[in-house]
Amino acid sequence: MEQWFLATLLVFIFMPLIRCSSLDQASLLRSFLANKDYKLNDEWAVSYVDLRTEADDLGSMESDLIKDNLPGQPSEIGFKHYAGYVTVDDFKGRNLFYYFVESALLDPVSKPVVLWLNGGPGCSSLGIGAFVEHGPFGVQSDGSTLYLRRHSWNRVANILYVESPAGVGFSYSKTTSDYNTTGDLRTAQDSYVFLINWFKRFSQFKNNDFYIAGESYAGFYIPELADLIIHNNLHAHSSSKIKLKGVMVGNGMMDLKIDRRGLYLYLWSHALISVGTYKGLAKNCLDFKEKCYVYEDLLAKEIGNINMYNLYSEDCSSIHKHGAIDPCEKNYVNSYLNLPGVQTALHANRTQLPYPWSFCSFGTNSSWRDHPSSMLPFYRRLIAAGVRILVYRYCHFLMMYNLFVTRN
Repeated sequence: MEQWFLATLLVFIFMPLIRCSSLDQASLLRSFLANKDYKLNDEWAVSYVDLRTEADDLGSMESDLIKDNLPGQPSEIGFKHYAGYVTVDDFKGRNLFYYFVESALLDPVSKPVVLWLNGGPGCSSLGIGAFVEHGPFGVQSDGSTLYLRRHSWNRVANILYVESPAGVGFSYSKTTSDYNTTGDLRTAQDSYVFLINWFKRFSQFKNNDFYIAGESYAGFYIPELADLIIHNNLHAHSSSKIKLKGVMVGNGMMDLKIDRRGLYLYLWSHALISVGTYKGLAKNCLDFKEKCYVYEDLLAKEIGNINMYNLYSEDCSSIHKHGAIDPCEKNYVNSYLNLPGVQTALHANRTQLPYPWSFCSFGTNSSWRDHPSSMLPFYRRLIAAGVRILVYRYCHFLMMYNLFVTRN
């Protein structure tokens, strides 16, 4: 699987292509979709505010360099990596944490920069994207030793992992009310300001081709941020323009109704839910009727304790574990990122947050304020702007299976 993703990234970045084809991330997304307290704001798609870049004195490229090895890191890794904070709102004190890995092959300045975003909403790109999925290091079962990942994405590009929005992972705000007022609009705005300030800090990369990639709820984050970049590039000074070339969305949300219909049909066709539950979901949940909660509960009971990321893989609770992928890897990563020595080496948790690092912020998720109901208008604008688009699905991923993508 890692080889396939690496090959896909290589082809997408270096060859012209337009194609359709976590770890509490899945349960968090399911609970989010069942919560009707957030606002479906379709006017968001065509409304913007003028964004100003914020003063950013939290660090420099030199101070963010991880000079000594991370605890348990192999020696002779062959690339530089950086970590630290970037200010996105100086007045309220919102600061986003990032981890940046230079390309391991040839000259990094000649390679594209890829921003990776995980979903949730409220899940960590550092923990899931970097340390579980495709970053340069994985964590051994002892929770303190790293190994080099053979098929890390930084073999073909410079990869930037950002924990967004504030309240996720090590990212924070000095204004605690920010944690209860987060939504798609502010997340996109903060991500844009982050990029402007980050490229100032890493100015040698500002003229590189830039791509945005991610999964799950990042299926909303990515088109929104890309659309905002295109809009602001029209008005920005040349020194602040971002050279966006393409977006890449894996197992991502696209349209609330289409996504739900595809998921329910997939679960029923794989004998994971009964005919009655499928019909009840299709009748009550596509338009968020009140009775939807009853059938969502039935769905959860009928599918039971299975691995939502791979239908045919074991869960971490399984006594016997087989295969190349360890379903308990998230536990090892959680232990590692909570080690004080690791946080110091990553220049993280400098404010001593009153809670441990975790893969996902359920508080951020439950207080989400807004998002559009569909990304299709965003995709139309991206296509019109000449942005290259890759949408891919892993057919055994249960949380967000969209038959619209695979059959159209």
